[in-house]
Amino acid sequence: MSGRDLERGSGKGAAPANYRGGSYNQTAYYANRRRDSDSQWTSWLVPVIVAANVAVFIVTMFVNNCPRNNLGFEGGCFAKFLGRLSFQPLKENPLFGPSSETLQKMGALVWDKVVHGNQGWRLITCMWLHAGVIHLLANMLSLVFIGIRLEQQFGFVRVGAIYLISGFGGSILSSLFIQNNNISVGASGALFGLLGAMLSELITNWTIYTNKAAALFTLIFIIAINLALGILPHVDNFAHIGGFLTGFLLGFILLVRPQFGWVESRYRTADARVKSKHMGYQYVLWLIALVLLIAGFVVGLIMLFRGENGNDHCSWCHYLSCVPTSRWKCNN
Repeated sequence: MSGRDLERGSGKGAAPANYRGGSYNQTAYYANRRRDSDSQWTSWLVPVIVAANVAVFIVTMFVNNCPRNNLGFEGGCFAKFLGRLSFQPLKENPLFGPSSETLQKMGALVWDKVVHGNQGWRLITCMWLHAGVIHLLANMLSLVFIGIRLEQQFGFVRVGAIYLISGFGGSILSSLFIQNNNISVGASGALFGLLGAMLSELITNWTIYTNKAAALFTLIFIIAINLALGILPHVDNFAHIGGFLTGFLLGFILLVRPQFGWVESRYRTADARVKSKHMGYQYVLWLIALVLLIAGFVVGLIMLFRGENGNDHCSWCHYLSCVPTSRWKCNN
C-alpha cells in the first residue's frame, strides 16, 4: 500500500470460559445455560457480515479497474488473468488490493473529507472496506473465530450492536489522531470491540465463571498482543484502541447475565426469598459504563467536527499507533 494508507489490522483470539461438570451447582447451571443459549441462538449475522465485506471488496476491485486506470508508474497490474478485478502493482499495494484513490472513492476514512467535506458517513463506510485480500482474510477469519461464539451466546441484536457501535467509536478516535492526507479502512475497530466486550463480560459476570484468573489472563494476553502489533507502521492502532474501549464499555451494558439462582428463586413458595436478578456491582458497572460511553462519544464528535487534532492535547499519544525504530520511521 502507498505510504499514506493505513490498514486496520485484525484482532484475533478468544478466551475460553471453563466450567466444572458434575452436580447441579452454580457452575453446572451456567454451563447448562451456555448450552441452552447455543441451541437457542443460531449464528447468522456474523456470516452475513462476512459475506457483505467480501461483496464490498469485489465491488471495490470492480470499480478500481486496474487494467484501465493504472498508469504504470509502479509497474503493471498483478494477477492480470482476473481482468477488471486484477490488483494494483505490488509496489503500490502489497496486500493485493485496490488503489488509494479507489478506496477514497468508495468511502475510506479521510479526516479532511469528514470535517470539511461534510462526509460524516465515512465514519461508517470505512469499516466495510479493506486494503487488500490479505487484510480482508485476516479480519474475516478473526470475525468468524470471535463473533460466532458471541452471537450464539448473546444473540444477533446485542452482538450486532457491539460490532457496529465499536466500529464507529474506532473511526472517531482514528479521525482525531490520524489526519493530514492519511486514509484508513478496515473492520478491526469493530473486531477489537468484540474483544473488549468479551473482557467486560467476563468481569461483570465474574461470579458465574470457574478458572476465572486463567480466562482473564488469557484474554488480556491476546488483547495485548494484538494491540502491540498496532505499533507497526501503516496500521491504524487508534481505530483498534477506540473500538476496544467502546466494546469494553458496551459489554458492561449489554452482556450482563442474571446471577446464579435467580431463575429458580422465582418458582419457589410464596414465603421464600426471591433473589435480585443482578448483583449490586453489576448495576454500578452498568451505570458507570453508560455514562462514560455517552460522554466519550459526545466529546469525541464535538472535537472531531470542530476540526481539533487529538495530538495537540496528547503529545505522546502518537506512540500508541507507531513507534519509530532503526527499520522504519513514523513521520507520516
